[in-house]
Amino acid sequence: MSTTDAIAIFAEGTFEDQMAELAGYVSQSRPEPERASYVQSIQQKLAVEEGQTPLADDIARRREVFSVVLGDVRGLGDGAEREIEGFFNLLYAHLLTLWPIDSPETKKHVSDLLPIITSSTTAESAIKYRILSNFFNTLPRQSALRLPVYEALLDLASSNDELYMLRVSRADVEKWLQEWEIAPAEKSTFLSTLVNAFSKAGQPDTAYYYKLAHVRSLDPASQSTQHAALDAIATAVSNPTVFDFDPLFKLDAVLVTQSHPLFALLRVFLSGGLDDLRAWQRAHADVTESYGLDAAQLERKIRLLALADLGFQNIGQDLPYAHVATTLQVDLSKVERWVIDAIRAGLLTGKLAQPAQTLRVTRATARAFGPQEWALLVKRLAGWRAGIAGVLDVVAAARRRNDAVAAAVAPGEKQSETTQGEAAGAAAVETTA
Repeated sequence: MSTTDAIAIFAEGTFEDQMAELAGYVSQSRPEPERASYVQSIQQKLAVEEGQTPLADDIARRREVFSVVLGDVRGLGDGAEREIEGFFNLLYAHLLTLWPIDSPETKKHVSDLLPIITSSTTAESAIKYRILSNFFNTLPRQSALRLPVYEALLDLASSNDELYMLRVSRADVEKWLQEWEIAPAEKSTFLSTLVNAFSKAGQPDTAYYYKLAHVRSLDPASQSTQHAALDAIATAVSNPTVFDFDPLFKLDAVLVTQSHPLFALLRVFLSGGLDDLRAWQRAHADVTESYGLDAAQLERKIRLLALADLGFQNIGQDLPYAHVATTLQVDLSKVERWVIDAIRAGLLTGKLAQPAQTLRVTRATARAFGPQEWALLVKRLAGWRAGIAGVLDVVAAARRRNDAVAAAVAPGEKQSETTQGEAAGAAAVETTA
């Protein structure tokens, strides 16, 4: 969405000239017998009778004429792409000039124009993206009108399975929500729209990111917020790539749902194990069904998280396969597959030793960082400190030995140098004599 792409082919002339040009373009979509009479009707509205205020000084008449032309726009028209783009650029220019940008009239005209652009069947979607992008970029950065224009773009791209065309970035969305002068409820609605668009586009991770942002934007005390929070929990535990539940657990809107079974399930994924999950499933089979939770997928995730926890507790050590199998409640023959899955998920790194049947853990991710994890980290740091202190002691001892050897050798070297000097002096005396 670049501002440098904007094209205006009706840029010259007076207001009367430009309205006549717009009317001429609009007339091309009418039956041929009606075209000349339509243009003539607009020209009559532009005519200034003797004694009338000139159009340049009569904003009310200019608004009236423009409103008639704008109201007669039924689609993108039959022109070439450059003509279509120029026509709409000129419409935008007059619309934003004739009324204050935040006026009810401007909002009404924009809300009427956007569906005409997006629903037109006479042009390719590429030109629709261009004219909507031009409008978005024409509007001031703080304008609340940027929201409906971008929503129109988003709806167009989502409907055509072309979300990639917009190149939506998280940084852009965050910046827009800070700039746009819109109500908090409108920001929440926009975030929800992004969730739906990315879900439809098959991008669950991005959809989950905006889902968290959406829940974060809601009033925790609102009754309607609970549904969004519970939906976020269900999404988090179901998404096969989401393993960090801490950001979700810290949302006020989520904490409000503590009495709901899904919150208990979230606790299981934060700190529980396979037995805890199975107990929850037995107690809440109805919740599992109503939220479409896949039991096998949930068990897979909890096993991977349990393996990550086990790895975190044993970083730098060799874990026997048998220990891993017991923790995951799987056959010994399946341990390597589970370890590989955890490595692929980014939960741990290590080296499998098949002959020894051990896993050497070099890095692992903790599900949450609570008192137990801090205590383990302190213990590990103390061990590293003791190890480094030992190395320093060895280095210091070696340095002392080297210094002692150097001190023992130094007197002999000095005596030898003195003897050589005396001999050289005697030879010099004898030569002189």
